[in-house]
Amino acid sequence: MAGLVLKDVRKIYGDVTALQNIDLVFPSGKLTALLGPSGCGKTTLLRIIAGLDTPTRGSLSLNGDDITTLPANKRKFGMVFQSFALFPHLSVGENVAYSLSISGVEKSTRLKRAQELLDLVQMADFQDRRIGQLSGGQRQRVAIARALAQEPEVFLLDEPMSALDAQLRETMQVELRLLQQQLNITTIVVTHDQREAMTMADEIVVMSNGRSEQIGSPTDIYQRPETPFVASFIGKANFIDGIVRGGRIFVGDDAFDLEKPASFVDGAPVQLVCRPENVELCSVDETSPNKLTGSVSFVRDVGPTREVFVETNAGRVICEMPSSAGAFVAQGENTGVRLRSNSLLCFPGQAPAAAGKQTLASASHQENVAA
Repeated sequence: MAGLVLKDVRKIYGDVTALQNIDLVFPSGKLTALLGPSGCGKTTLLRIIAGLDTPTRGSLSLNGDDITTLPANKRKFGMVFQSFALFPHLSVGENVAYSLSISGVEKSTRLKRAQELLDLVQMADFQDRRIGQLSGGQRQRVAIARALAQEPEVFLLDEPMSALDAQLRETMQVELRLLQQQLNITTIVVTHDQREAMTMADEIVVMSNGRSEQIGSPTDIYQRPETPFVASFIGKANFIDGIVRGGRIFVGDDAFDLEKPASFVDGAPVQLVCRPENVELCSVDETSPNKLTGSVSFVRDVGPTREVFVETNAGRVICEMPSSAGAFVAQGENTGVRLRSNSLLCFPGQAPAAAGKQTLASASHQENVAA
């Protein structure tokens, strides 16, 4: 059943259009990630959902009821901010019980509820501690417990793990996802971290320039990106410029075949996209389609995988393979690279500026996660 529905939501600040024509459905009991670079509109959208801002145009409904103009204090939504916004002068238990106290819930009931929530987030032994005595991960747990105190219909999180170190962040991603599944609560997470989105979400909304670029499961978003921007922002991708001739795609004099032939007219410029794990090393002398030759400029061993950077006449192509793989080439050697036809995508035109031309595109320094 559809829980939260946004129709034609638009937000304008003066001459700046922050959001344009957003149509989204957030299913009940699912976790949806709003993913995109800084300034793409994801936090503006979350603020509109929370009732902290109003749309210039469009509507919001929850379980069939219009909530477009409903103020934030009337929406039964829980929210965890990037800064956590905990009260340093209150204990952990008092922080969790705070929203219940201002709602007039009697002391014994709110303290019992606070204890239940602290048990839920594994903070039961910290009820009497001050916030200043907690680590970053512990503060996040308290913020989550406080947001859940009033049993919200929708749970909103605005980059809640950005202040945590990498190892703790990954641990908390898993724990928060397990908690969300246990509570079966409709949850929306804003993040610019692709790994975080793919770890936690049932569905990802990739945003750019105030628009929704693609909506889908982590697997769909990663394996079947619909635009070059999505291909570049989610994981890593090699981008190679080509041209259509005689119904085939050529990169220079090298022919490329696709499992699903691209429908472009002769002479049309196209852009081939291939994930590094779908690139194979091969012999320089091998004759086969989807092959380029070049020189190894760099080899990077990142534990379970090894990345081989190959400079070709079409630009840099990166091949990613298990570190245990037998094939190995050293820096300076010549090699062939073959792009698997069943994993090769084709888009019209040139690479967007955000993706870069003929290079490995990545939205951040985060490592690639294959769903």
